[in-house]
Order: sequence, then C-alpha cells, then structure tokens
Amino acid sequence: MNPALSQIGQQMSQLTGVRAIMKDIIETLRLNRGQDLINLSAGNPLIIPEVEQLWRDCTHELMASPEFGQVVCRYGTSQGYEPLIAAVVDDFNRRYGLNLTERNVLVTPGSQAIYFFAANAFGGLSANGELKKVVLPLSPEYTGYGGVSLSPNTVVAYRPRLEIFEADHTFKYRPDFQQLHIDETTGCVIFSRPCNPTGNVLTDVEVRQIADLAVPYGVPVLIDAAYGPPYPSLNFTELAPVFGGNIVHCLSLSKAGLPGERVGIAIGDREILSVLEAFQTNACIHASRYGQAIAALAIANGALAEVSVNVIRPFYQRKFTVLEETLRTALPNDIPWFLHRGEGAIFAWLWLRDLPMTDWEVYQHLKRAGVIVVPGSSFFPGLTEPWRHKQECLRISLTASDEDIVLGMQRLAATITQVYQESPSRSYSNVLT
Repeated sequence: MNPALSQIGQQMSQLTGVRAIMKDIIETLRLNRGQDLINLSAGNPLIIPEVEQLWRDCTHELMASPEFGQVVCRYGTSQGYEPLIAAVVDDFNRRYGLNLTERNVLVTPGSQAIYFFAANAFGGLSANGELKKVVLPLSPEYTGYGGVSLSPNTVVAYRPRLEIFEADHTFKYRPDFQQLHIDETTGCVIFSRPCNPTGNVLTDVEVRQIADLAVPYGVPVLIDAAYGPPYPSLNFTELAPVFGGNIVHCLSLSKAGLPGERVGIAIGDREILSVLEAFQTNACIHASRYGQAIAALAIANGALAEVSVNVIRPFYQRKFTVLEETLRTALPNDIPWFLHRGEGAIFAWLWLRDLPMTDWEVYQHLKRAGVIVVPGSSFFPGLTEPWRHKQECLRISLTASDEDIVLGMQRLAATITQVYQESPSRSYSNVLT
C-alpha cells in the first residue's frame, strides 16, 4: 500500500541526520557479523554495572511499595508524576538556590519531545502566516533538531567561530555573535550544553548573551542539558546550569541509565511550560510513569546525583582520554588533524582540515578498515550555506571498551594517514611542523 501523504506526512516521514545513515550502518554490521568490526557510531550509552544496579534497587523498592499499582495501572496528569516533580523541585532549590514550585517543572517522554513540542508551539507558521524560525545559535549541533519542526525550512543554524590550537591539535567552537540573528521572526532558540556531537560547552557568559538577545522578542531559549549536571553530569569541565527569565532548562535521564524509559524534564517559566504541557496532552497524554517513579526515588535519596558524579562522569572521561592519547600517538604531526576539546558528552569530534575527500568517502574507507564512525556532515541541521568544514569532520562514540577504542583509533589513524599521503596535492594550509 502506498498511501497519499499530507505536507506534514511528507515532512515527518523523511529521516534526518544520523538516522538517515543508520540503515547503512545496520546493514554493514549484519553483513560483517562475526568479523572484527569496531562500531564507534552509536549514541546508545553503555550499561555500567553500578548504574544498572541503582535502577534495579529503585525498581525493587517501587514494586514493594503500595504505590506500585497507582504508578503502572493508572493514568496520571500530563504535567508528570507528582513525586518526581517534587523531588526535582526540592533538589534544584537546594542545589542551586532557586525558588521553584511544582508549576516550574514538566515531565515529557524524553527530552526530544520537549524540543518537538517547542519547535511547533513557538516555531512554524504563526497565526498571521509568518514563518517563525527555530534558531540554533551555533553549528554543528545535535542532529535530532533537524527533524523537530512540522514546517519545512523552519530550523536555522549559524556558523561558529573556530578557536584553533595548532600546537596540541585541538580546537573549540564559539558562537559568532557578529552573525547570530534573533528578532521578531524567531520562534524559539535551542542549543545543547554539553553539545552532542562535539562535546563543546558554552560558557555562562555566552549562554546569558544568547538569552539576552531573545528577551526583547519574548523568545524562549531551550538549553538541552541531556549531558549536563546534576544528572548525568557528563561535563568534564566546570559547568553550572543557567536559569531564569526566558530560559527553559531541559534534562534527560537517558545518559543516566534510563534511555529505554524516555524521561525528559523541563524546568522554567510556568507560562512557557503550560503551552508545552497542553501540546503533550494532545500528543501522548503523559510520559511513562514507571520511569518517572524510579527516577523520583533515585533523585530524592541523592543516589542519582552521586552515581552521576562518581561513576558515569569518570567512566566516559577516561574513555575520552584513551581516545585522545591514542590519536596523539598514532596520527602524524604533519597532518592537519584537530580534536575538539573534550568538555563533556559521550563523543569525540575530529576535524580533518583540508581533507582530500568528503567525510562520507572517509566513512566508507574506515568501514573497509574495520571501524565505523559517523560522518560529521550529519550534524549541521539548518546550516545551508556552503562550508567545506561540514565535510571534514567525524563523530566518534565513546560507547565501546577501552581496547576497542584504542584499536579503532589506530585503524582510523592509519586510514587517515593513507588518505592524506595519497592525495594528488600534499600542500595543506598551515601544515603543522
């Protein structure tokens, strides 16, 4: 059957970003089953024993509680499970000196749902027919933002400034406030902190500057803190959440060990959240109450914040160090490679300046060498201007064993070295010596 699709149906049936290449990755893994193929493409967090045990313990506590039937056998409110909301309010007020009430919190089925609701409640065609943009202040960004809008051409991203540290083969993205444009045509602003895919962390000053640009136009600014503190605390540099005014702070418990339960938490102005809650009511009623209930226990007793800082963060930070040290040993100094400074998240982002071929072609070479990464051009949603940099980057997942990361990076280094050496012209701009 080939049903006719509406405009929205056509828009939403198209795969974007990483999802568009997952079919190829899955097929590659299937055809090479049993062979020595290292998969460094996934964003699926590893199962860490201490984290799994935390959720087992909370599940046992919930099952032994008289509340169990009310949680799994009854519908709840669209705003979220009341004990979870109370636990978040108490924890954030104590931890950050806030004055939140229960009306400042909304629970959704994963944080992706928050951005979908916001992009279509505040972005898209307005009542007077004007197209309201969803602005990504700097790119590359989370690939999932490319598919959040029901209206085409709504998501707009801005090219960043690059701080390049030639001596140690690292670099960092910065928002370019000379280019960033927020005005009456802006519906909302979204950015991740720490960033998927790059691990970049915007400073408090940069966050405030973005929020301040949006204030005169009444534009909500959603900060995607899926990797931020206090859970899962996958920040490798100092990072404090920024609250207040038009800012909506968005959490996810996926990287804190609950990706299967889809628990997202939005914290912000009650008027903004009431719009998103109404959208959620129409879309799916409410998020899974089982996931919310065990999360409420883990937040209320402090166990989730503790395991985030003492287990999850050092686990992935060590893996980034392993990857970085392997690349420094295996990649020649005269190749212009740059690793984005590891400030958080569960990925490494590699820039290959003056790459003699596209990132997709490198992806194919790497598959033949026995390692799978993700082409970086998948992570520039909304950035339509030509920019060679978009075809020069790779995202490398840290969700593998240390041994696989080392071997994968050795294979990657050998492949990249060969690619540059076989280039018809070896005159790279600003070649390192």
